[in-house]
Amino acid sequence: MSSQIAVLGAGAWGTAVAKVIADKGKEVLIWSFETSVRDDINQKHENTRYLPDVKLPETLKATSDIKEAAEGKQFIIYAVPSLFLLDTLKNSLSVDSIRDGKSIIAVITKGFLPTENSDPRLILETMEDYLPGFFRQSLVYISGPSHAEEVSCGKITGLIAASENAKNSIRFRDLLKSPRLLVYSSLDVRGVQVAAAAKNVIAIAFGMLDAIKTSGKADMFGDGTESLLLAAGLNEIQLLGKALGATHPETFSSISGIGDLDVTCRSLLGRNRRFGRDIIEKNILEPYKNIDNLLSRIGEIGYLPEGVAAAKYIRILAEKHKLKMPISVGLCKLLNRELEPMEFCKNLLADWEM
Repeated sequence: MSSQIAVLGAGAWGTAVAKVIADKGKEVLIWSFETSVRDDINQKHENTRYLPDVKLPETLKATSDIKEAAEGKQFIIYAVPSLFLLDTLKNSLSVDSIRDGKSIIAVITKGFLPTENSDPRLILETMEDYLPGFFRQSLVYISGPSHAEEVSCGKITGLIAASENAKNSIRFRDLLKSPRLLVYSSLDVRGVQVAAAAKNVIAIAFGMLDAIKTSGKADMFGDGTESLLLAAGLNEIQLLGKALGATHPETFSSISGIGDLDVTCRSLLGRNRRFGRDIIEKNILEPYKNIDNLLSRIGEIGYLPEGVAAAKYIRILAEKHKLKMPISVGLCKLLNRELEPMEFCKNLLADWEM
C-alpha cells in the first residue's frame, strides 16, 4: 500500500495529526525540515523534539525532501507555523500533483500572513494567490480546541473542517475522524480562520493576567477577572471576524470560537498562555527592543507563541477597519515595548469601566 497522504510540517501538531491518520491503518509521509526529527521518526518511531514520549505507528514515515513528501498524494496537509508557511508553499509548487490540481489541500496552521504591498491576509486567501486556479475556493482549513499532546494520546477532541467546497470538507472530515477525534464541517472559512488566529493573542494576555493574579503583584485580579478577559476577547474576535467576512455568527459560539479560545487561555499546555506568564514571571521581553526584533529572534524563546505575529497583524487590521480592540491592540503595543505590563492591564480596566 503506497502513501496517499502527506503532512508538511513535523512539529507537535503536524505529528499528532499524522499519527491520528496513521493509527487508522493508513500510510502517511510527513515532511520535516530538521533531519534529526526525520531520523527520530524513521528509526525510533518518535518525535522526541516536538512530541516526546509518544510512540508513533510504523505506517508513519518521514522525509526531508518536500517534493518526495507531496508528490502523487491525494491529501496534503500544510502544518508548518505561519512564519514559515509561505516558504513551504513556494517550495512545494513544483510538485506535479499540486501543479496539476490532483491533490486536495488542507491547512492546520493558525495566524495571518504578511503581504508585500497590502495588509495582512487570512491564510487560505493568501495561499490561493500562489496555487494554481484549481484550488480557488477548494482549500480546507482545520481548526478547533486541541492540543497535540492530548490528540496524540487519544484524548477526546473536536475539530472543524471549513471549506467553501463542501465535498472537500467532508473528505478531510472522514480522513481525520475517529472515535476520539470528532470532526465537523463548516462553510465559514473566514470566521474559522479569524478565530484560530486571534485567540492566540487573547491567550497571551490571559497568561499575563494569570501570572499577576497568582504572584500577588495585584490583589484586584481573580477568576472572575479572567472570565471577563475571556468574554471581552471573544467579542474582539467576533468583531474582527465580521470585518473580515465571516459568514456564520455561530462560528464564534462553537468549538472553533469559544471552544478554542477557552482551551488556549486556560490549558497549561498552551504556548501562548505560557508566553504571557513568562512576560510577568521571567521578564522575557527585556532583551527585545520591539515586536519586529522579537519576531526576528523568536527562536531564542525555545517555543513558538504564534500570538506574537498575530498581534502585530491584528493591530494593522484593527486600525484599517477602525475596530475597537483594546486587548489585541494593547498587547501589540506591549510587545512593541510601547507599554509596560501593569500599564497594559490598567488600560484594559479603564476601558472596561466605560
